[in-house]
Amino acid sequence: MKHTVIGLILGATPVVKAVMLILFVFSIISWFIIFYKFKYFRQAKNENEEFLRSFMKKHKPVELFQLSRRLRVSPIAGVFRNVFNEEGYSSRTELERNIKRYEALEIARLEHYLNFLATAGSTSPFIGLFGTVWGIMHSFMGIGAQGSASLAVVAPGIAEALIATALGLLVAIPAVIAYNYYLSIARRLTIQMEDFSEEIFELLFNQKNRTVEQQIGRATEQ
Repeated sequence: MKHTVIGLILGATPVVKAVMLILFVFSIISWFIIFYKFKYFRQAKNENEEFLRSFMKKHKPVELFQLSRRLRVSPIAGVFRNVFNEEGYSSRTELERNIKRYEALEIARLEHYLNFLATAGSTSPFIGLFGTVWGIMHSFMGIGAQGSASLAVVAPGIAEALIATALGLLVAIPAVIAYNYYLSIARRLTIQMEDFSEEIFELLFNQKNRTVEQQIGRATEQ
């Protein structure tokens, strides 16, 4: 038991144990984010496609708004819902500004939690390395105290220390892979949203012009 991985972890110094605990927490949070964002991006992609299909069928803006209230994850539906829900706008510039503002909010939602994966991927190896350095230092202090440098004395301490580096890499590798993968998906969804925002702008701006013309027409008739 003493020379197994579990035995080495249990027999590690308090500092190395603290390092391993930090890495374990990082790993749990990273995997939670990985699974959560996988589900989130898949749902966002499916909801985008559903909203675009309805838009291409020339549904009325009010019908699209009702659909967008159900598609809570889609960034395209989110931009349309928030812009349509505004009380009003007086010019093309104001409408464009509103669309850009809600695009920024949707981009923030897409990239939410990804910063933690980047942080875990970049810092975990160094945290593990700190545990390794501390463990080796403690091992050499033991050698000095015992006055022996035999392999039987040195090996367990060094093996115990190297586990911290291994754990750091086990946390960092999936976190970095997931971060790069999800960031590329977020960028694709962002590009799709920004391209489609022009269609949203034309639809809502033309709708406002038609509404104003109808109001002028009714006022003239009266």
